[in-house]
Amino acid sequence: MNILVIGAGSWGSCLANLLAKQGHSVQLSCRRAEQAEEINLHSTNEKYLPKVLFSKNIEAIASFDQISPETELIVSAAPSAALTQLLTELSKLSFLSKTPIVSCTKGLEAETGRRLSEVIQDHFPHNEIAILSGPNHAEEIAQELPACGVIGASHMDLCTTLQSVFSTPYFRIYRSTDVKGIEYGGCIKNTYAIAAGIAAGMNLGDNAVAALVTRALAEMSRLGVALGGNIETFMGLSGVGDLITTCFSEHSRNNQIGRKLGEGMTLEAAVASLGMVAEGVRNTKASYFIAKSTGIETPLINAVYQILYESKPAKEALSQLLARGLKTEFQ
Repeated sequence: MNILVIGAGSWGSCLANLLAKQGHSVQLSCRRAEQAEEINLHSTNEKYLPKVLFSKNIEAIASFDQISPETELIVSAAPSAALTQLLTELSKLSFLSKTPIVSCTKGLEAETGRRLSEVIQDHFPHNEIAILSGPNHAEEIAQELPACGVIGASHMDLCTTLQSVFSTPYFRIYRSTDVKGIEYGGCIKNTYAIAAGIAAGMNLGDNAVAALVTRALAEMSRLGVALGGNIETFMGLSGVGDLITTCFSEHSRNNQIGRKLGEGMTLEAAVASLGMVAEGVRNTKASYFIAKSTGIETPLINAVYQILYESKPAKEALSQLLARGLKTEFQ
């Protein structure tokens, strides 16, 4: 296939390389001309995927004017903050008006709390939209370490086609029609990764982090089901699977942000030190207001929101969590 990948960060670059190694012709859209030049001349993207050699089937581009009219699939891996602007420009290309689009960014629209597939559909009303999610750190998949993911789309035929496109000997893809559940799982867990990082940064111990992640799964499932997802999805790859990975992995940007906060760094300094986008910072605000609109109790999301946006000390937020009224485990 002729495939266009939007976003040349770690995940977009990883997916572009994965697809190119499968024999597809891939265009990788970069924000900066220097980045495109590095990929084309040296087959590297050192800032985002150091020590990874890129396939020669990848053509890096720095302008939408270079997009091939033969494009058969669009893979969107751009940060949520930049997505609307990119989609506005991309939708001007009439030859893409019916091209299937796979959304691979685990985020929500900060201003509205809408899922990114909904944002994409607004700009491309006649295109089929799918979701790729799961416990998938780009750094490991780029090294061809074993991993699993899930493709979600409302039509099973599209799921099955994309399942074949993205599956490799080291990346096993499952399929599902629960688009809402997959997308909400991938977004909401980012907040819990920040919480787990804060706990680790405060040296609260393994028991505390394990308890936090367990209660996070219960909270995420309650909220996700209220928003239209299936409970089984939150027990799967885009739910508990992604939650475990992002709460414990050294590759998790959200976890890294949390650790810095737990160690006493300000949010601004923590974000600046990362040098990359951590979707959880934006997601937390959107998730907080979504939860408020549903009436679902989300004490963990509330606590992280207060730490990030109301300057509440982490120790105070922890004390309030532990002092809540006692309940049965499955309340």
